[in-house]
Amino acid sequence: MKDLNIIGGRSTPSIIASSETRTLTMRGDSYPENALELFGPIIEWVEAQLQASNAPLVLELELMYLNTSSIKAMMDIFDLLEEAHGCDGDVAVNWYFDAENGRVGELAEEFKEDYTFPFAIIPRS
Repeated sequence: MKDLNIIGGRSTPSIIASSETRTLTMRGDSYPENALELFGPIIEWVEAQLQASNAPLVLELELMYLNTSSIKAMMDIFDLLEEAHGCDGDVAVNWYFDAENGRVGELAEEFKEDYTFPFAIIPRS
């Protein structure tokens, strides 16, 4: 699967997906006009990585704001990770957030409650 390098904009996060390191990094705000257009290739990349190998796959997130359609897309990605984890896949999420932005930390906590794979929520000052 081809690596992704999507430059972030005002309403979209920067996204780097590396097959070599098996890391997906997303940083910034996510309230795109067309979430399917933005997240479709990301979901395809995650699916391809999970099918290609059992090597560890890590999501490094530093998302500051997500609209409803972005939250749905993240749930789709997390559902793929959960399915892989249930089949002994080595997957993990590290979600970094500004300690002064408690709403993002709460959102990450809500996601974490729904999944059993390793899911770290890491405040930054």
